[in-house]
This record gives sequence, C-alpha cells and structure tokens, in this order.
Amino acid sequence: CIAAVPEREDARDAFVSETFASFAELPQGARLGTASLRRQAQALALRPDLQIEMLRGNVDTRLRKLAEGEFDAILLAVSGLNRLGFEDVIRERLSLDAFLPAPGQGALALETREGESAAWVAALNHPMTALAVAAERGAMTALEGSCRTAIGAHAEIGEGHLRLTTEMLAPDGSVRWRRAGGLGDVHAAEAHRQ
Repeated sequence: CIAAVPEREDARDAFVSETFASFAELPQGARLGTASLRRQAQALALRPDLQIEMLRGNVDTRLRKLAEGEFDAILLAVSGLNRLGFEDVIRERLSLDAFLPAPGQGALALETREGESAAWVAALNHPMTALAVAAERGAMTALEGSCRTAIGAHAEIGEGHLRLTTEMLAPDGSVRWRRAGGLGDVHAAEAHRQ
C-alpha cells in the first residue's frame, strides 16, 4: 500500500539544450527528444514544426545523447534532475500553462506491505501533497488515462481550497482540451478521499 507521500518536488517539465536557452528559441524543424506522449503532444500543440524523436534510457543516457548531438533539445522532469543533482543542465523550467505535468509528477510514494506501515513512514507523509496527488490520479482514472494517452493533471492547494487542472491532447497536438476548477474545501476533499 502507499503508506506516505512526502512533500512534492517541483512538478514542472525541464527544457534541456546544449545550444538553446528556451523552448521558444528552438529553430524551425528542431529535433526535440522525449519518451512522453504527453510532452510530445504539448510541444506539438505549441510548435507543430518540431521534429519529435523518441528518447529512451536513464537520465545519464539521455543527457549523453543530447551532448552527442542526437537532439537539439530534450524534455525531462525538473524533479528528477533536481534529485539526481543535475539541476545545472536545466535551461528553462516550462510553465504549467504550456506543459501541464503528468498526474503525480514530482511526488514520491512510499510503499509498505498492507498493515505493516510503521509510524515513522506515516510521519513522512505530507497531507496536502497526498491530497493533490490523489486528485490528479483520480482525474487520470476518470479520463481513462494510460501510458498511451496524452493527459496532464495538476492540483494546487491554497487558502483552504483545492484547484485541479486537467487536459487531454491528441498525440499530434492538434486537439487540446483543458478544464480547470475548484474542488471545494480541502478538509471535505480529504474526508471524501478517506
């Protein structure tokens, strides 16, 4: 079971390039590497001229492929780069408006065997992050999302209220549906989640 969800890291996507300082600076027809259908669709929604190319491997492998010139730029999660000590390669932290993250992006889930979660694991739980991630995962379920769908979801909690933004995209970025709205009082949402 998921015993705890610690406080979330930065949920944004990172633009990484050896040559260009930002996504907007990419030239016509630039080669953009990503393994994420969501990132591909979001990039093409903004820039249909880009050549999206599959980028696989761990972070070291992906950064090596970029350095060797296989891509003009790549997209990765800011949180993963931060956790691995690669924050210096980030050229731009992409806005949540342009690149809504994957549900749960930037969050960790600590798993234990059912019924065996120790109190110290529960002490690592960050209730507001856990609630936000639960809302995002709920949206993914409601939208029947999978690794073969381009779906973003991000929940923010402020002033006692939870606001959830979701989006679905066609893989080529030609269709982009987005919905944002408040889910009401945080305490009521937390009671409903349990």
